Amino acid sequence: MSAFRPGLLPSLLVLLMFPCLIALGFWQLARADEKRDLLAAHQAQQLLAPISIDELEQHPNPAYTRVQLQGFFDAQHPLLLDNRTRDGKAGVEVLQPFYDQASGLWLLLNRGWLPWPDRRVMPIFATPDTPLRLQATVYVPLGEAFQLQGELPATGWPRLVSEVKPNALWQQLGRAGLGYEVRLQPGPASFQSDWPVVALSPDKHIGYAVQWFALAAALLGLYTYLGLSNARETLHEPSHRPA
Repeated sequence: MSAFRPGLLPSLLVLLMFPCLIALGFWQLARADEKRDLLAAHQAQQLLAPISIDELEQHPNPAYTRVQLQGFFDAQHPLLLDNRTRDGKAGVEVLQPFYDQASGLWLLLNRGWLPWPDRRVMPIFATPDTPLRLQATVYVPLGEAFQLQGELPATGWPRLVSEVKPNALWQQLGRAGLGYEVRLQPGPASFQSDWPVVALSPDKHIGYAVQWFALAAALLGLYTYLGLSNARETLHEPSHRPA
């Protein structure tokens, strides 16, 4: 041990930080695996034929399931999901209740993104006023199921929101509705609907993992250098003992 003297404080810091850095690296690797599974599930669902809402309610894992809808929009109660950007431009996603005649349920249908360059003026959009036959995809946020609680602010319509809570809307409107956000596929009733499956790709998470592991290696290398350097200095100190 005389050849390695890092000191008490550096040893405590390394003991605290090194496991944290390693844990963060493995967490990013786990996130990468999770994103790969999501992308694979999404790709598999896109190859399947769309199902009805009645069939969806029996589905064990509804995420990314394609559904066939037939009904009409409610133009009186739109929601604008705030802080959505596309190509660096600020905007909102337009969500509107849609009544599915086959199941008798309301769905919160996300029609896509609209630019909102001037926040002093609400975005203007049209709502189809005739019955429609549409295809959409169920969206379930990562790590969550559907929102069972929470209230929407009691303001006018369109209503600006920061998160999607379908069940809160159905409770407020007194309607029977599906507890998932449903994203409309490109078509006559949609706006810009280029939905990203995941916000960060698996490769991004791998890159972050490499960064955390590199920081851990650098910390360990610095700690080793400090311990050896201090030991050399101690070894070469002149002795003051009397002859």
